[in-house]
Amino acid sequence: MGQDVYDFAVIGAGIAGTSVAAELARHGSVLLLEMESQPGYHTTGRSAALFSESYGPAPIRALTRASSRFFDNPPSGFSDHSLLSPRGVAMIARHDQLGALDALMEELSDAKDITRIDGDETRRRIPLLREGHIAAAMYDDRARDIDVHALHHGYLRAFRAAGGKMETRAEVTALERDARYWRIDVGTAEHRAAVVVNSAGAWADHVGALAGAIAIGLMPKRRTAMTIGVPDGIDADAWPMAVDVEEEFYLKPESGRFLISPADETPSEPCDAQPDEMDVAICVDRVEQAFDMQVRRIENKWAGLRSFVADKSPVCGFDERADGFFWLAGQGGYGIQTAPALSRVAARLVTGLEIDGHILDEGFDPASLSARRL
Repeated sequence: MGQDVYDFAVIGAGIAGTSVAAELARHGSVLLLEMESQPGYHTTGRSAALFSESYGPAPIRALTRASSRFFDNPPSGFSDHSLLSPRGVAMIARHDQLGALDALMEELSDAKDITRIDGDETRRRIPLLREGHIAAAMYDDRARDIDVHALHHGYLRAFRAAGGKMETRAEVTALERDARYWRIDVGTAEHRAAVVVNSAGAWADHVGALAGAIAIGLMPKRRTAMTIGVPDGIDADAWPMAVDVEEEFYLKPESGRFLISPADETPSEPCDAQPDEMDVAICVDRVEQAFDMQVRRIENKWAGLRSFVADKSPVCGFDERADGFFWLAGQGGYGIQTAPALSRVAARLVTGLEIDGHILDEGFDPASLSARRL
C-alpha cells in the first residue's frame, strides 16, 4: 500500500477514537483524523469522569465492569501512575425523591458494594449537606476518579508506538466509496482506507451523512460545569461525590475545589459548547439548597457536549447501507469509563475477531449496541 492508503481510518481523536485506533493499530495501518488542533479538545477534555459500575443503562454497566481490569492493571508503559483513585459516590435523595431512590436500588440490586444509607449517615460522609435536607442515599463504595489525561494520552502513546499516524486540523469534508476503499477528503488532501470508523462525537451523524450511512438519530446535549472554592476550614478532598438521585445537580471534590454541575442535558447542534449563564445560576441555586454554604464566586466554568441516541447506549457496529463504514458513537457521559472494553469490542467487530470472553462474561451483548437496533 502507498502511504496514503490505510487499512483503517478513524475519525475523531477523543477518547473513543483514540482508544479504538490504538486497538486497531495492532491489526493494520491506521490513520486517526482530528478536526481540531489537538486531540480531546471537546467532550473528552471537559469531562468530570468517574468510574462507577452503578452508572448508566445495563450495556454501559457491563462494559464498565469489563473495563475494570484495564483500569486496575494497565499495560506496561501505558501510564506512570494509577489511572484510578478512591472517591465513592452518594446518590442523594430528598424525602420527595425516595421513590426514585427505591427504583434505583431495585435496578442495581445485583451490583457490588451498593448500600442504602440514611440521611444522618449521608451527612456524616458529606458534612456540608444541610441538616434534614437529605432523607437517604445510595452509596457506591467502588466508585473512583479517573485520570482522564493519563488515560487519553496513554492510548495516544500506544497508538503511535504501534505505528499509527494522526493528523490534526483535518476536518473530513467528503467520503466516497469505490470497490475497495473509502476516499476521504480532508481539505486539499485525500486519503484512502478500507474501513472508516466514525468516532466523531457530536458530529457523528454529520460524518455518517457524508458516507451515505443511515442516520442514527444522534442528539448532542450540552452539559455545564464549574469550579468553586471550598468553605474555609474544611478539608473535603476525601469526601465522596454527591449526585442528586434524579440528576438535578452534582458536587465533586477535586484538587482542593468543588466541581459542580446542574447536570443539564440541553439539546444542541454540534459546536464548541459554551456555558449558559442561566444554567450556571440554576446550578448555584440547587447546590446552595442542598449544602450549607454560599457560592460567592465561580472560579472557572465551561460546557461540553454529551451525545446520545434514543436508548442512551452507544452505537457500535457496521452500517447496513454504507459498506465498510463503522459506527462508534453515542457514548453520552459514559465514554471514558467504558473506553477500555468498548474500544476492544469495536476493534474486534471491525476486524471480524471474536469478542474477548471476559467482556461477554459480564453479560455484555454486542446486539445491544448494534446500529440495526435503531
